[in-house]
Amino acid sequence: MGLIASLQEIEQKPESIFVIHEKCEKHIPLHQHSKDQLSYVDGGLAYIRLADKLLVIPSRHYFWVPAGVPHSLTIGQNGTHLRSILFTAEGDTRHQFYNSVGIFPINDLLIEMMRFTEQWRGHILPDDERFIFLQSIKTILPKISIKHLPIALPYTENERMLKIISYIEENLADKHTLDTISRRFGLSDRTLSRFFKSTLKMSFLQYLKLLRMVKAFELIQQKEYSLSEIAYLTGYQSLASFSYTFYQVTNMRPSEFAHLNGFA
Repeated sequence: MGLIASLQEIEQKPESIFVIHEKCEKHIPLHQHSKDQLSYVDGGLAYIRLADKLLVIPSRHYFWVPAGVPHSLTIGQNGTHLRSILFTAEGDTRHQFYNSVGIFPINDLLIEMMRFTEQWRGHILPDDERFIFLQSIKTILPKISIKHLPIALPYTENERMLKIISYIEENLADKHTLDTISRRFGLSDRTLSRFFKSTLKMSFLQYLKLLRMVKAFELIQQKEYSLSEIAYLTGYQSLASFSYTFYQVTNMRPSEFAHLNGFA
């Protein structure tokens, strides 16, 4: 039984910690629950959609969603393991970490602790000795969740903007400017600039930069291209400029991110 099918069961015992490991489908639709959610997408790229933005979860990263926050989850490929622990929200005021959605690189300690829980499923109650182990996972999160990954694409249902975004995505290796895109869609530079800021709450260049980084994540995890090739495929003329922008956005070099994902 997967996370969505378990939602009613999760709510039945507010005092418990709920554990679930599943081979995830491609999409878990919009949902929310009264427990905090810690999830590790084991072996693939995933996306969390919130009300106004799309967050990118690379492999070897985990995410935290506080209780009561509506979200959906899209997995990059079928058969990816989604390892989730849902905690009671008691004690969340102890640290600001617990009150915000976040994505962080996972370390070996947390991987092993979460994989150890694979033998468990469902409610773990406070009088169960396993509860102490699970609670210790929640307790260490603020200490190990230092390097937040700030990749968030704004979300819109505006059909005209979706057509523009789709065109850019399909031709990401091209050299795009405000002028080339505005002429492509019959708009003035000023109109297109205002359209991006009013619809996506960021500039054209900011959105283009983030979109290229998301594509770079995907390509790195495919392990089919060198970093130089990925730089070209995402619209950069040199590995140096790609590396500079990647660091600017993620606070890590592409080589460091590739190493995290098992890319030699």
